[in-house]
Amino acid sequence: MPHASLKGRGTVWVIEHRFTTEHHQSVDDGWGALEQAAREEALAPDTQVIEQQVKTILAGNDSPDIPFDLSINPYRGCEHGCVYCFARPTHSYLNLSPGLDFETRIIAKVNAAERLREALTACSYQPLPLNIGSATDAYQPAERRLRITRSLIEVLAEFQHPFSIITKSSGIERDIDLLGPLARRRLVAVYVSIPTLDPALARVMEPRATAPERRLRTIERLSQGGIPVGVSVSPVIPFLNEPELERVLERARDVGATTAFSTVLRLPWEVNPLFQQWLHAHFPERAARVMARLRDLRGGRDNDSRFGQRMSGQGVWAQLLSQRFHKATQRLGFSCDRVDLDLSQFRRPQAANAVSGQTSLF
Repeated sequence: MPHASLKGRGTVWVIEHRFTTEHHQSVDDGWGALEQAAREEALAPDTQVIEQQVKTILAGNDSPDIPFDLSINPYRGCEHGCVYCFARPTHSYLNLSPGLDFETRIIAKVNAAERLREALTACSYQPLPLNIGSATDAYQPAERRLRITRSLIEVLAEFQHPFSIITKSSGIERDIDLLGPLARRRLVAVYVSIPTLDPALARVMEPRATAPERRLRTIERLSQGGIPVGVSVSPVIPFLNEPELERVLERARDVGATTAFSTVLRLPWEVNPLFQQWLHAHFPERAARVMARLRDLRGGRDNDSRFGQRMSGQGVWAQLLSQRFHKATQRLGFSCDRVDLDLSQFRRPQAANAVSGQTSLF
């Protein structure tokens, strides 16, 4: 387990994933190979964007903890490098490390819009609450060039399908021209994630994400564009960003956020050792205290994946966090309900019904 850190990366650890069948150990060959490898690891690795054609783009959700039934993630992996990201273990299915690979080996689903159009055109499809960016950020740096997320929004607008977006990137401001008209018809809502206002903490915890103050400006610009916008103070990490809970909510309210939600840090699978390594590297004096409190929230375990518990925790400390959040949102006038979007407007455009030149009979 490495104890170093690397500027611009959430972790330097190429941790083996849980499906690994081969294990490697470095051995000094007498020619200075280990020293050379250490020098190479000290260099910031480049981000590799791998373009991929996918068969499907809509993913179903059966978790009662999440207020949407379908999700779209235009990318796998995320260059933002948030060390706490619960989606890191998904890179295991690609035979890649949930550690450094997750933030340097990005899979771009370049035919996502085409697959979405096919899904929405199917006669069996019925509109359901849909979210973009639930696992990895739809506006991470690769989006500036590939514009996959924008193409998805264009398809959803064509079908008048309501959707929500969650992001921590100011890149979403590029698409206000599309989102504004949709918002006026109750077809879109945006949620901006701001776990901390401390720029120093943000630089090591989510190193390539938009700076916190810049995210506040994004909330303001979305709000000015008539787009309903909420704030996510997630994840809450005891003794790190937890003391800022009320202050983040207050600043977000001041710039136009009208709804809010918050979840407690989750440590599924490989995220647990990755987070603990990061914690000891950056906050060694607080590491034991943070983990002790997290275990208090998880019934003595590092992680609790049960529905109804995984987002909020349990016990006295979970109750105290919940009370703080609800008292702050009531005082600030926030709604804790997700924005109600209108599913009844969904339509299949006439062009979408044409198959090989044959138009619909109805």
